[in-house]
Amino acid sequence: MTATVDDGAGVQLKNLVDGRWQDGRGEEFTSTNPSRPDSVVGAGALAGQAEVDEAVAAAARALPGWARTPHHERAAVLVRAAAAVEQSAEAWGYELAAEEGKTRAEGVGEVLRAAQILRYCAGEADREAGEMYSSPRRGERVLVTRRPLGVVGVITPFNFPIAIPAWKIAPALSHGNTVVWKPASLVPLLAMRLAQALQEAGLPPGVLNLLAGDGATGSRLVDHPGISGITFTGSTGVGRAIAASCAARGVPVQAEMGGKNPAVVLADADLGLAVEQVLLGAFRSTGQKCTATSRLIVEDGIAGEFLAEFARRTQSLVVGDAVDPATQMGPLVSASARATVHQGIEDAVGQGATPLAGASPYPGGDLAAGYFVPPTVLELPSTDLAVWREELFGPVVGVVRARDAQEAFALANDGEYGLSAAVFTNDLGRALESVVELDVGILHVNSETAGADPHVPFGGAKGSGYGPKEQGRASREFFTHTTTVYLRGGRPA
Repeated sequence: MTATVDDGAGVQLKNLVDGRWQDGRGEEFTSTNPSRPDSVVGAGALAGQAEVDEAVAAAARALPGWARTPHHERAAVLVRAAAAVEQSAEAWGYELAAEEGKTRAEGVGEVLRAAQILRYCAGEADREAGEMYSSPRRGERVLVTRRPLGVVGVITPFNFPIAIPAWKIAPALSHGNTVVWKPASLVPLLAMRLAQALQEAGLPPGVLNLLAGDGATGSRLVDHPGISGITFTGSTGVGRAIAASCAARGVPVQAEMGGKNPAVVLADADLGLAVEQVLLGAFRSTGQKCTATSRLIVEDGIAGEFLAEFARRTQSLVVGDAVDPATQMGPLVSASARATVHQGIEDAVGQGATPLAGASPYPGGDLAAGYFVPPTVLELPSTDLAVWREELFGPVVGVVRARDAQEAFALANDGEYGLSAAVFTNDLGRALESVVELDVGILHVNSETAGADPHVPFGGAKGSGYGPKEQGRASREFFTHTTTVYLRGGRPA
């Protein structure tokens, strides 16, 4: 598995089941470069449904031994894997950019974030592992201990092909669970790289199983009777379907779902800072983030000045091949994603939206050949348009104006999603008011909507999240369950 993405045929993609790398028994597939769709990143065969059964069985066999392995020994595997991931950051960051389409700098940054997550989760071995309470009875103590959930199914999206898997798999492994992982079929290469790092770090066979599969593979994993829990990141519709299926069998679900994240710019904001941060939130990763800024609410008094500068900066972004160091925004991940975003822009303009930047497809050349969409800003006639309410998952920002802060906060809360929001203000009172008023899982004051640190909880409110939060100490609420132990010594002989 030492081939590179530039070898013509790409990397040979395999599945990992019970410690063995093997070809899938399903359909042949290729992973292509969205900047240059005729360039193959990798090729292999999808896992068949029988391989789901084999992977779950392997994980079940491995579970007792891994759960009984001392936490510090499990942590040592994560630490060694973190070192390998970090050492490979430049090479894997290049591969990530070629496979998924975010810029090379973002790709390297994401690989380094995965290493950081692995180290943080290894540190769980040094943190408190339970609690002790006083008992109302003499000679007794009450202990609350934690034990692993069991065999966990992990289903991850395309947009963060190594960081999101890391923040699900690392806490699962640290707390003694075993894993069957189905990554998005669009990004199998970075999944294989992470699994390689963990295996080479000493993970026992069966503890982590990787299946490159399609939707049918994911459904079989979700419905498998041997699965103890499912952690999922993806669309709200799919997440709710998974939750409904698992609830019928009493299987817990952790789901991070859609977002339609607002940035609110109030009249007293530092406009230069706000322009810079909203630009980053909207267009980094080509807007393909659940936390991306896709709604912009600007207070009337400064709207003209702010939007003129924001549109100018948007139009100046360098769009191009994701692996080119000069590129500031790469392509969307696939032709279907590009078609969906173009259609969403066209529909919005047809409904009266005014383009302030972008909006028109690239007419020719490399940008038309790749899956590129120009960074787009649309001023909307109302909040009834689909581009305001529905997740488009691309470099498109819908803008409305607000009379005052109260109306701006109401507009920010309008909709089914509640993942992330940003508020730009120099008024401490307004900042504190936003904490109370905005119903979101993540709130940024004077910084972009996107961003997640491994030591604090991550997840959304309303239609953006289901079940326990991810990351930080919150992750153990999903990956473990408690046993309350009433401990009394025997009577002396």
